[in-house]
Amino acid sequence: MVFGRPDRGIRPQTEPLTLKLLVAGGFGVGKTTLVGSVSEIRPLRTEELLTEAGRPVDDISGVEAKRTTTVAMDFGRITLREDLVLYLFGTPGQDRFWFLWDELAQGALGAVVLADTRRLADCFAAVDYFERRGIAFTLAVNCFDGAPRHSAEAVRDALDLDPDVPVVMCDARERDSVKRVLVSVVEHALATGITARRPATV
Repeated sequence: MVFGRPDRGIRPQTEPLTLKLLVAGGFGVGKTTLVGSVSEIRPLRTEELLTEAGRPVDDISGVEAKRTTTVAMDFGRITLREDLVLYLFGTPGQDRFWFLWDELAQGALGAVVLADTRRLADCFAAVDYFERRGIAFTLAVNCFDGAPRHSAEAVRDALDLDPDVPVVMCDARERDSVKRVLVSVVEHALATGITARRPATV
């Protein structure tokens, strides 16, 4: 209403819905790259150089060219629609930083578990973490150049995932590819939540 008269050309501004998603997975799987490729703001990164002191505890087989590692979290933001904003929190991959996961997981709608077929076993811990806490997740296979290609069903069987867990192929460097992963997470998390709230039928 302007000067006491209704103005049909002006719609009230509403705050967009904001959702929190985690991006998890093994060491060197591409979590920082994924967050950075899709974030509409300059992503927050907490990377440090890998050192000789860390070699006994950081398994870099398969990712020998990696020079830095996330020690706290990555953070980015993407607006999927005018009324929907996602905040992305990338978790550290090394075992010794997993104590941070519980803090990061608070209030999360769902998660992306990023996988590398060259080191598929590295994502078991993340899958187990979200399954135990009842947090919906999508398994996203990051298709590295030269990495073995497997079907979604083959990956599902190898990781013993429940049939309702989405498994998608992606390129963590490509914005559109990552957006499809995030849409999958949101849709799966919302569907899981709706199913959980339905009364049991006799």
